[in-house]
Amino acid sequence: MSEIDKLEKGEWFNFGAPEIVERKLRAAKLAQEFNAIPETEPEKQEEKAREIFGSAGKNLVVHSNLKIDNGKNIHVGDNFLANYNLTVLDVGEVKIGNNVWIGPNTDIYTVTHPLTAKGRREHLSKALPVTIGNDVWICGKVTICPGVNIGNNVVIAAGAVVTKDIPDNSMAAGVPAKVIKKLD
Repeated sequence: MSEIDKLEKGEWFNFGAPEIVERKLRAAKLAQEFNAIPETEPEKQEEKAREIFGSAGKNLVVHSNLKIDNGKNIHVGDNFLANYNLTVLDVGEVKIGNNVWIGPNTDIYTVTHPLTAKGRREHLSKALPVTIGNDVWICGKVTICPGVNIGNNVVIAAGAVVTKDIPDNSMAAGVPAKVIKKLD
């Protein structure tokens, strides 16, 4: 089984394998091209973001300094806004619903590594998908960890580290993020 097959089946894979590295280099090139587009040319930014992402709905806004691992594993709905310095380690799939705003300096990770030194020395990784529902506002400097599901009508407070699922109609804050308020 190839390393990409292992990755796609949710198994441990070697992130140094040539086919994995090739994906990352392709993504780095596209991100560099995107980041070279001036903020004064939002139409060109949108066009390049659509080339990078696996799919995107209407009204796509992505600001500069985008960093990605693949790009094609990112799927966003309508009315998506990503502020400056978004990092999406989309080794696994990232599904984002409609009407989602992401604040600056936010990181979304789908990749994890073994807790054992031996596994890390073997360059092992595993991809766990991230899902973000509709009508979500992720404030600035948020970290979303691998395998997390964020429900609909959710606000994630600035600086939060989301390590577990967040249910619909809630506000979460803190490190690790916990639900602090129910929303209407």
